[in-house]
Amino acid sequence: MAHPALHLYVLAILLLALSFKATSTSTSTHNRRGLKSLHFTLYQQEAINKTVYLIVKGVTGPDVSPSASPFGSLFVNQDLLTISPNSSSKVVGVAEGASITSSLDGLTNIVMEKITLELKHYKGSVSVLGTAHNIKVIDLPVVGGTGDFMFVQGYIKPSLLTFENPNIVYKIEFHLYWPSYVANHFSHSDRSSTVNGV
Repeated sequence: MAHPALHLYVLAILLLALSFKATSTSTSTHNRRGLKSLHFTLYQQEAINKTVYLIVKGVTGPDVSPSASPFGSLFVNQDLLTISPNSSSKVVGVAEGASITSSLDGLTNIVMEKITLELKHYKGSVSVLGTAHNIKVIDLPVVGGTGDFMFVQGYIKPSLLTFENPNIVYKIEFHLYWPSYVANHFSHSDRSSTVNGV
């Protein structure tokens, strides 16, 4: 007959395997370079003239496509972040920021965004500053954070999911990294495991 401790060990492995199966798309790991990482996806719920506003209308350049904004246009937003594309799903954050159309074709924007998050094991904000494209998926750099995201680095990858005027849904993939000298100072002891739920 097997040793009772072996049964507990096998049970623990099975429970761990089941918890990986039941988790959302959020994971937290350490890589070979000693960086702690966190990867997850949220959905930005935007509504024209409700959560995003055109503050300054720029100058329309030549041959502007329907998905373009006039050069110099300034937009501000305060959008909810949810755990699924459905706008009635659980809200876990807010994206507040501004974008300025920076190309004559109206497709490129300079984006400044503060994303405040209240996830299951992480609370705080990340700051994003970069150049986005209206049609192409481009990585936007994370330049810092607060709370549990203090000293965070990485990028987000926003992509248009649906556009049913006036509602727009963006899929936002988060890829966050902490240097090892910072990751060791967090109060949570489970930082190197899969995060159950978002």
